Amino acid sequence: MAAKDVYVNRPTFVVVLAAGEGMRMRSARPKPLHHLCGRPMVLYVLDATAQEKARATVVVVGHGATWVEKALIDRARADVHLTFVEQTEQLGTGHAVSVALTTLEDEVGIDDGDVLILPGDTPLLRSGTVSALLARHRQSQAALTVLTANVEDPTGYGRIVRAKDGTVQCIVEQRDATSEQRAIREVNTSVMAVRASLLGPALRRVDRQNSQHEYYLTDLVAVLHEAGHVTNAVILEDPSEAAGVNDRLQLAGAEAVLRARINDRWMQRGVTMWDPRHTYIDADVELAAEVSLLPGCVLKGRCVIEHGAQIGPNASLTDVRVGENTLVGTVEATNARIGAQSRVHSFVVLDPGSEVGDAEVVLPFHHRTS
Repeated sequence: MAAKDVYVNRPTFVVVLAAGEGMRMRSARPKPLHHLCGRPMVLYVLDATAQEKARATVVVVGHGATWVEKALIDRARADVHLTFVEQTEQLGTGHAVSVALTTLEDEVGIDDGDVLILPGDTPLLRSGTVSALLARHRQSQAALTVLTANVEDPTGYGRIVRAKDGTVQCIVEQRDATSEQRAIREVNTSVMAVRASLLGPALRRVDRQNSQHEYYLTDLVAVLHEAGHVTNAVILEDPSEAAGVNDRLQLAGAEAVLRARINDRWMQRGVTMWDPRHTYIDADVELAAEVSLLPGCVLKGRCVIEHGAQIGPNASLTDVRVGENTLVGTVEATNARIGAQSRVHSFVVLDPGSEVGDAEVVLPFHHRTS
């Protein structure tokens, strides 16, 4: 096998940092579990790594650890084996990765691979972007490759400081940056790939000599660069992909982006939406071709809408299966089944467990229970 192929085909190990409390959310719910389009935020991050077929995936938990673990075990993809490790002391992102690395070394051994590190609050990150980062990392034979973005307003982000040869010399957090460094518009996204054999030794050289007195993961760049290793960057074409979610405003903004992606995908597959801006479809909903959704439809949970059905306007369905060529008006239904060729008129409520038979007509102002 050629040396280049050895680098390209190295195994991937994933570390997702999901220990944050998210105080700005003002919620008892751990930040990684806040929902977007019906799914916990951190699941979108895990999905972004799906194409890499990681040998192991470690999720670092902290605040609400048991809650986070249960939610992910219940809802993560069946083909992904998750290992959880708790960061009992909040000593920074570098410390969190050290905790995860110990688990990886104990469980699978990682000397010959690459560790992909992602924050658990970047739900807009696409799998193609992650693949491009890893491909560039391996083809350039870098020790570390960080995902960066050029933004109009870099306030709050770590700045990317380049060496004369174009490689990344270091990442400087805003609190520790000089006025000249703060003018830099290329910023850190907190997504990076690191050669596994170098990660442990480099982390041991990271200290807490900064304004937060924490172990910064970003200090890995300077440690590896000063040791003579190649430290590269991949610049995002769409900076919004790496947007973090720290409060309810950012949560709503991210959900709007995800909802538009979901609607676009279904319309490309043959679904008609009379007004996509006012059509709300959760990530786990399944729609067949020739489905028509009138304005104001809200499809939540694991709804399944079969070929030729028309829904709405202003229908609210949660975990409902609708058969082929069925007409459903302004209806509220939860955990119900509506048969094929049937008609459910507007102003009908279907309680959990309700069933409407094939070719059945349900008249207005009907309330059906199980």
